[in-house]
Amino acid sequence: MDQINLGAWIDRSDTTEGGISAQQAALVHAVLGRPGTRAPQEGDLLPHLWHWYAFPPTAGMDELGPDGHPRLGDFMPPLRLNRRMWAGGSLEFRAPLHVGEALKRRTRIADISEKIGAAGDIVVVSLDHEIHGERGLAVLERQNIVYLEIPDRYTAPKAIAAPERADITEPREISTPLLFRYSAITFNAHRIHYDLPYTREVEHYPDLVVHGPLQAQMLMDMASRQRGRAPSLFSYRGVHPLFAADALDLRAIKSSDSEWTLCTVAGGAHQTMQASAMWEI
Repeated sequence: MDQINLGAWIDRSDTTEGGISAQQAALVHAVLGRPGTRAPQEGDLLPHLWHWYAFPPTAGMDELGPDGHPRLGDFMPPLRLNRRMWAGGSLEFRAPLHVGEALKRRTRIADISEKIGAAGDIVVVSLDHEIHGERGLAVLERQNIVYLEIPDRYTAPKAIAAPERADITEPREISTPLLFRYSAITFNAHRIHYDLPYTREVEHYPDLVVHGPLQAQMLMDMASRQRGRAPSLFSYRGVHPLFAADALDLRAIKSSDSEWTLCTVAGGAHQTMQASAMWEI
């Protein structure tokens, strides 16, 4: 494990100003919007999870590591582990946000845990975000980031079978332009999403990796559209890499009218992300 005192990094905090302008909303909609629908305009409601595109990182090129991420050691602890994954999170939506609204994100390192798994040393950094709009607190979010060593070869995690039945199934197309454009709207330069030689030769994945947040956004969008309104609570967890060549479908099981279980499925066989959505009655 790392020899630094990780506990000393807990409770560090940072505040970032941001927002989604009408022009940015048009760009995000070009990537995520359904064909035939218009982009949100100035003053329109901001779709759930679009605050993810409101605070792009501003690290300069000289501040990026070999994987394309900003180097650790400023706000985040300087871990020696060289593979980073946005593993999952949970959100509570308390108030609406709007296109053109000034936003503020307050981030705190809530917890850092160390363990040894099948893949070796693992460190999980949990971040708590408070998203404030012009009317006050709008979103409470927990984000879990996992750090581990890059292995010598790719070994797939144990597959979790796709649910045998689902109330809703929707196919989705994954393409390299989609991965590039999603990286662009998040200003995420992690090379596993667009640089195939790096992906195979350095991180040893067999193909370009589909962003975890993109899968979560797809599940959120499907649930919101099918239910007729966005949920007030949403949680998600990556359980298996999804690759660019995989056939993808989204599935939902209606546990009740107010609670759905969701997942992304690769090749009709195994789950890659699990999620849950809850609505206030």
